[in-house]
Amino acid sequence: MISSQRQHLILNRLRTRGAVRITALSKELGVSAMTIRRDIADLADKGLLKRVHGGAVTTSSLLAEPLFSVKSQMDMGLKDTIARRAIDYVSPGDVIAIGGGTTAYVFAQHLLESRRCAGVTILTNSIPVAELVQAMESKDVEVIVTGGVITRSNSLVGPIADKVVSSLRVNTVFLGTHSVSIPRGFLMPNSLEAATDMALMDIADRTIILTDHTKWSCTSLSLFAGFDQVDTVITDDELDRHSAEATRGLVKELVLVPTTQADRGPHPEGLPDTPALE
Repeated sequence: MISSQRQHLILNRLRTRGAVRITALSKELGVSAMTIRRDIADLADKGLLKRVHGGAVTTSSLLAEPLFSVKSQMDMGLKDTIARRAIDYVSPGDVIAIGGGTTAYVFAQHLLESRRCAGVTILTNSIPVAELVQAMESKDVEVIVTGGVITRSNSLVGPIADKVVSSLRVNTVFLGTHSVSIPRGFLMPNSLEAATDMALMDIADRTIILTDHTKWSCTSLSLFAGFDQVDTVITDDELDRHSAEATRGLVKELVLVPTTQADRGPHPEGLPDTPALE
């Protein structure tokens, strides 16, 4: 298969999926990952797509978000790294909120596998997170679902969701983000999802953002939080020094988790350590 044919297929996949991974394309098209990287670099130079860590997204990603099924396959190692640290911020019996998106979903997975989830109540607008809790054999965790309109990321948003959220109260809310803009804050491509994230923050005593380093190079439409509205940002240590220093000067707490932490395995006795602040 010649380069132009491969690139045409890559663009076709992007139109239908919103995002693609290099490893998946390599298997699908029967060529090396290096070949796919060269094709993506060439298409990016032509302005036909945007390169991200491990793959590419459409140039229209400012307004449109990839499907949950696509995003859930991207940057899994980084999401695991961040999620493992985030469970340190939950104590048994807490009432917490978990937003939509795949990083928040991975956090929920790790939380439910730890002892920290004992007696926890979870408010969520994420259908996958709600299904995850319902699938548990132990019913020691209670889940409350907001209701609302379903987005491409399988989140429930809109006036119904916002009304349900506004009537409740939680200790901590854990949110993902589509992009990080310095000095503006945290953004989503869907304005309704941004509004629901804002509603979740309004009822929380503490707001924690879970996001990998690639989000500092993305752009989105709708701002849902300024840096001064967020208590903690948990990301991986692949964030470049300039962005890390700028973010540290704007947010109350920035936690840079070593990327090797993704392979560290569970905490001793199944109970996470106390946070080691960066």
